[in-house]
Amino acid sequence: MINRRQFGQLIAGAAFGSQAAEALAAPAVARAKPRIVVVGGGAGGGTVAHIVKRQAPDTNVTVIEKRAIYTSCFNSNHVFGGFRTFQSLQHGYDGLRKIGIDVVTGQADAIDRPQKRVRLSDGSAIAYDYLVLSPGISYRFDAIGGYSAEVANTVMPHAWTAGPQTQLLMAQLEAMDDGGVVVMTVPKNPYKCPPGPYERACMIAHYLKTHKPRSKLLLFDAKPYFSKQAAFEEAFRKYYDGIIDLNLTNEIDDNNVVRVDPKEMTVETASGLKVRGAVVNVIPPQTAGQVAIDAGCADASGWCPIQPQNFMSAQAEGIYVIGDATIANDMPKSAYSANSHGRVVAGDILAAINGDRAVPARYRNTCWSLIAEADTIKIGADYEPGQRDGKPYLQARDAFVSLPGESAQLRRRNYDESLAWYHDIIAEALNDRTALMRQL
Repeated sequence: MINRRQFGQLIAGAAFGSQAAEALAAPAVARAKPRIVVVGGGAGGGTVAHIVKRQAPDTNVTVIEKRAIYTSCFNSNHVFGGFRTFQSLQHGYDGLRKIGIDVVTGQADAIDRPQKRVRLSDGSAIAYDYLVLSPGISYRFDAIGGYSAEVANTVMPHAWTAGPQTQLLMAQLEAMDDGGVVVMTVPKNPYKCPPGPYERACMIAHYLKTHKPRSKLLLFDAKPYFSKQAAFEEAFRKYYDGIIDLNLTNEIDDNNVVRVDPKEMTVETASGLKVRGAVVNVIPPQTAGQVAIDAGCADASGWCPIQPQNFMSAQAEGIYVIGDATIANDMPKSAYSANSHGRVVAGDILAAINGDRAVPARYRNTCWSLIAEADTIKIGADYEPGQRDGKPYLQARDAFVSLPGESAQLRRRNYDESLAWYHDIIAEALNDRTALMRQL
């Protein structure tokens, strides 16, 4: 795996680029340039494309991304607390284009594995030698009675893909009367960003505390426990006592929401409890992005098993799958994880192009959660390929997590660290170094 320091050195060193170009050139007859196609231009896919093109400029690198503007899901919860503008989450792809990457705005509909082509919804096709799928997630709307993509887009947003629904949910909070009830639902594992719902609860509660102090947030969780639970529960008591009402699933009550009524603005749990909200934020169960499922990369769970040493699909030979779509064992679904996957895959592709042996894979993840002004908690670990029950397994080591009772100074450092990371990941994934200036 290429670490950040090595990546920076390689970007700065023009010598590497010329060596890579020479290595790719045939001595007598010009060899066709390797074609790398990446489906999905986020934290994972953008990272692969950027690193490969920087280190091997004599390659054809194409990113297929359905959105012309990238809106980061990470840090999007901060919008609800008033700690970040929606516009600060948005970034273009000009930085990737500037270094010669072909960014195609379009929907990848199917993978023709025998012909090594990606077929787009407009009928066109793009050929590849190396294919990386970083498709993010799809939503299982049918897992909740009465819920649908249309309902999510108009009445009960999930806002789990940052964009128009982020703005819709914020507008609903602003329009709600003081004293109105906000209802949030959280699915069973696995889903994108395990701590995300509880950071969102803090951010919405901060908004209510500041602007609508008579209002409450009812949170219904399909799980009995959750990521960073002790630190989050301390925050609920310390900052939002009487505002956040946390309802976890236990032996008596199953708080998995199984039905909604968008006309009545109600949700119903598996235990039969029905609750009405002025604002209802439904986070539905999820699967891998549909293109990965259609390509044969997913198993019966709807997620994509991978080979831990290089994130090659364990189901579909010759396809890399990275990011939220994957089953990465101990490693959670996060932007940091996707970025880490992307670095390893970029290194694996470069090694294959140059006829070298790939460096042993090492991965890392950290998830920061803002719980109040300048108070950030975090969780993370390093990860390496290993074995469990005789099978390949991506296992955690040197794990860490924020604890209750930490000092304000430590939490402030966490906050500053998270802002710096946002700048770094946008710079690496999109070649956009303006994120820090537009942060707030």
